Amino acid sequence: MRARFVLAHEAGAHHWIENGWVAFSGSVITQVGSGEPPAGAQVLDLGDSVLTPGLIDLDALVDIDHLILDAHHDPAHARELVGSVEYWGGSPRDVLDAEQRHTLRKFGLAELALHGITTYMPIASEIHLGWNESADEMRALAELTEEWGLRGYLGPSYRSAVGAVADGERTFVERPEEGERGLDQALAFADEMLARDSDLVRPVLLPCRIETITPALMERTAEESARRGLLVRLHSLQQPWERAVILERHGITPLDLIERTGLLNERLLVPHALWTDRHPQLSGEEGVDLGRLAAAGVSVVHCPLTTFRYGDVLTTFNDLRDAGITMALGTDSFPPDLIRGMDVGLHSARVCHGHGAAELSGYMEAATTGGAAALRRPDLGRLEEGAAADMTAFSLQDFRDGVIEDPLRTLVLNGTARNATDTFVGGRHVVQDGRIPGVDLDALRQEAQEVFALLRAGYTRRDARGRRQDVLFPPTFPVRRGEAFGGA
Repeated sequence: MRARFVLAHEAGAHHWIENGWVAFSGSVITQVGSGEPPAGAQVLDLGDSVLTPGLIDLDALVDIDHLILDAHHDPAHARELVGSVEYWGGSPRDVLDAEQRHTLRKFGLAELALHGITTYMPIASEIHLGWNESADEMRALAELTEEWGLRGYLGPSYRSAVGAVADGERTFVERPEEGERGLDQALAFADEMLARDSDLVRPVLLPCRIETITPALMERTAEESARRGLLVRLHSLQQPWERAVILERHGITPLDLIERTGLLNERLLVPHALWTDRHPQLSGEEGVDLGRLAAAGVSVVHCPLTTFRYGDVLTTFNDLRDAGITMALGTDSFPPDLIRGMDVGLHSARVCHGHGAAELSGYMEAATTGGAAALRRPDLGRLEEGAAADMTAFSLQDFRDGVIEDPLRTLVLNGTARNATDTFVGGRHVVQDGRIPGVDLDALRQEAQEVFALLRAGYTRRDARGRRQDVLFPPTFPVRRGEAFGGA
């Protein structure tokens, strides 16, 4: 692989090589250099491109996003979109059947690949689930992941409660037995994947948000994680109402609850981690929370684009990193664009917290070596001899990319992850010139649009007042002809 700019790795740090190349044999990088590639090697010349380690997304949407439906509403209206107590307390069921849900996963996985992501840990929208994800769904996703050649850290999500609304106020419908059944399925899937010992698909435990998990289920998750050596990802330290719920129910903070239940250790990944005592609405000081996370070896998965869309900013990327916390990146919503995420994360941090709040190099490290450290995979996230041949190429050859200065600044400021043209995973050419071989993207997009119409219609079914879609999701401007977008 030859490119104008290669982000190589040596002595524990990234560095640029201009007019560089990466040689690999089988699944492993054998050499990184500049000038002419080794004699006799088959060469793919990428021209004016940036060749980076394969990007790692540890909060990756493998679904169709609900953010496009709820992020732009006022808080009261958005709160009602989660569904009524009557719906969740009755007989909730999946809005989509298994085939339709697989279509969404296929669509989501294609989006990840086409945005330059080579390793992912999935999330799915919980709103259109009956309750938990199933082991069968994850088996199908595992097969698809291996078929296409990506790396997936997979497990069905599970929960003891769902968020609901009663009289306009947020509450929960609780079914602890569903959480236990969900963990049982997750463990059965994990054991199968451990027995298979695939290099591409590895099991993890993926409980839902902390406020939807009982302490007993958290304790059991911690025990099973230790027994099998499995990573655990738990959405937590995320929002003020999460903190309020945990304090009201248990009399301790979310971080205290994580520690009490045995999850505060080096196997834990925490998406977001916005609401620590570093947050200005709490002490605002660099208090004990960051030190506790660092001392335990916890990894934080920062999702800057989604965080910003919901009106928040991490306080701050550099504070967490300087405290010794492993920082990784996630996309969390559509588009799965870590390049846009870097841009938004960097500049929102600087606006809110000053120029020293973040550096672009730190964000790229989080998307590569940081994600690898969180996964405990020192062979990922770097282009050097002996590492896995996972690579992503971003073209800078389009006129709209402008003039080229520093390659990373040019890509982040002038481009997006849609600049990705080629990816390799373990030496396999996964994305080729912006396409996934054998995948009809036009047909898949049409199928996904049809399934999205069903997903959108499900909001009316869950709504306490049974409101029409055009009332729940009013258009940006009045629609004068035909039906409102998405049907009645």
